[in-house]
Amino acid sequence: MSEVLFYHLTESRLEDALPSLVDKSLERGWRVAVQTGTPERRDALDAHLWTFRDDSFLPHGTDEQAFAADQPVLLTASPGNPNGATIRFLVDGAEPPSLDGYERVIFLFDGHDQPELDAARAHWKRLKGEGHQLTYWQQTNEGRWVKKA
Repeated sequence: MSEVLFYHLTESRLEDALPSLVDKSLERGWRVAVQTGTPERRDALDAHLWTFRDDSFLPHGTDEQAFAADQPVLLTASPGNPNGATIRFLVDGAEPPSLDGYERVIFLFDGHDQPELDAARAHWKRLKGEGHQLTYWQQTNEGRWVKKA
């Protein structure tokens, strides 16, 4: 069964937190899928990941581009997994696909956005009811992640 983590953004925006989490996933040798709520959001994150830092970028592509299956990081607005990702990030209240086949599934949600909070709570309740092991992480004032009980 997949490890399911809920990351509650309280001190930074998704655009600030996501790149380092994806980078750490790549360092572990994982292939990554990032599922957004809309194609427009997918495309905005695509542009952001090329320029988020002056000294590097994250190798990635979208499910709308050629060679989606070859991408180490795939941005998508759909439930498919064409790049064989082992870790999936769900952002912007994206509806999760089947969790089968993933080592880790991460819900990354904005604590200042009520619809995202509501969606995260609904996903937590449903997945807990299905017997998944869930963990909840929240940002400190410094933007670090702390596991909560």
